[in-house]
Amino acid sequence: MLRSLYAGISGLRSHQTMLDVTGNNIANVNTAAFKASSVQFQDTLSQIVQNSALPQAETGGRNPAQVGLGVQVASISTNFAQGSAQATGVPTDLMIAGDGFFVVRSGAETAYTRNGGFSFDAQGRMVTADGAFVQGWTAQDGAIAPGSPTGNITLPVGAVSPAAATTSARVTGNLPSDAAVGDELVRDVTVYDAEGTADTLTLTFTRTAGGWDVATAGGATTSLTFDDGRLTGGGSLTAGPIAVDLSAVTGYAELKTVAIGGQDGNAAGTLQSYALSDDGSLVGTFSNGETAVLARVALATFVNPSGLEKAGGSQYRPTVNSGDATIGEAGVDGMGSLISGALEMSNVDLSQEFTNLIVAQRGFQANARIITTSDEVLQELTNLKR
Repeated sequence: MLRSLYAGISGLRSHQTMLDVTGNNIANVNTAAFKASSVQFQDTLSQIVQNSALPQAETGGRNPAQVGLGVQVASISTNFAQGSAQATGVPTDLMIAGDGFFVVRSGAETAYTRNGGFSFDAQGRMVTADGAFVQGWTAQDGAIAPGSPTGNITLPVGAVSPAAATTSARVTGNLPSDAAVGDELVRDVTVYDAEGTADTLTLTFTRTAGGWDVATAGGATTSLTFDDGRLTGGGSLTAGPIAVDLSAVTGYAELKTVAIGGQDGNAAGTLQSYALSDDGSLVGTFSNGETAVLARVALATFVNPSGLEKAGGSQYRPTVNSGDATIGEAGVDGMGSLISGALEMSNVDLSQEFTNLIVAQRGFQANARIITTSDEVLQELTNLKR
């Protein structure tokens, strides 16, 4: 009877733990990126009442007879199944679609989280809701150095996109073959020197008996010839340091669509806006129309993510059974991709959790009944003395 009492007590303790875990799951049903936990039970030691015996010539074998001594919690495991996406429209909110964790640093401790509700503080540093610094790589000259150490991601407010001298320009469109000899078409394009000073490159197209002549204000010229509208000669022009590509120009009738298709120079510009791309890159847009990668968010994976220890604040810390973190970029080497403007919802299944509440409650009641029944039997024994 004492064995049944203690077995009932172990059952109460184990089912109370199940209630605690289930209650925590339900409490965090709306916590971003929360991962539900589940309890697994196992029996405790069993007392041998009768040992097993070998079969003999005259008698058969005998199985062991054992009395169990109760139940205990075997493990509380975390379910890392993907949560649903919740669109927020906030550009700094990130969701991991697939495996991986964000790397954050608070003081000297590095932790890992699936909650991508980030923002920038007054110093331009990307932080979590509780102020931990998001880790990643800062770009140098618009490029991320592979294999470099991670650090705090900082938005470079006041960053300048350098000027670039124009070295090439492209002309597209059509020159009308039915134009009269001597007709002119003038096209201008803004070009830049190495310091970003703007100048105008003027191209003058003059109709000739054999095609079109192209001239610049600096005196550079070339002649364009066509056969059935297709360019057959004079497809390039050099105007000082600028190579003008005319190979895309056509010569069909009636259309006067010739235009400057673009040039590769630009003035200096200042940072105006930013956006986060699917690979975790922080891309800045500058006043001169240029874009550049400013930084990139790092992700981490573990051989055994279930071995991570919950550290509060939707963060995890590694343990001896989780393995070391493998740091990488989104979408590379088994890392999940990123979705900007969305957060991962909790993966708590309320229907399953309420069912677990009923199971735990009934299990608790049944084990309480073991104790009361054992107590009644003990009471009967004490009444034998009356």
